[in-house]
Amino acid sequence: MTLVAETPRLCLRWLEPADASFILALLNEPGWLRFIGQMMVKTEGDALSYLHKGPLKMYQERGFGLYGVAFKSTGELSGLCGLIKRPTLPDVDLGFAFLARFCGQGYAFEAAQACVVLAREQFHLARLVAITDSDNRRSIQLLTRLGMVFETQVQLTETAPLLDLFALNWPAQAESGILEQAR
Repeated sequence: MTLVAETPRLCLRWLEPADASFILALLNEPGWLRFIGQMMVKTEGDALSYLHKGPLKMYQERGFGLYGVAFKSTGELSGLCGLIKRPTLPDVDLGFAFLARFCGQGYAFEAAQACVVLAREQFHLARLVAITDSDNRRSIQLLTRLGMVFETQVQLTETAPLLDLFALNWPAQAESGILEQAR
């Protein structure tokens, strides 16, 4: 297991093929389907393929990706949070999603704070973005709490819906103390 970061309650770690059943459950949650979309992951085999083509491939190519968010106390996975380099966005994107039973308890914010620190201090990014559906109020609140600011709307493909793009620019934002808040 490759541990990436720890918070008071959580461990962020690289996903592994053994996490396929968790991925199957998460990618079929109503919140995932509504705000992220249908990934056509219907079996554990599909989930394993998703892992190999997505997070595992990105770890090898970029050194980062979506991480499994596990409870320190039990090791149980509660969600995903991490850094994604999408071909249609010029900047690295902060992404997160949690099983519904773990939403509203501060886990996404705690994990996202850890990823903000990784983006700046380990990967030396000068800018981090996040995209979300304009109806996803919880995600927008989380991004704003992290210090991200709405910039524009983007389309990831010609047929995709418009998404709100938020950004955190460290040269201007480092003085505001967001990195201290994110530790």
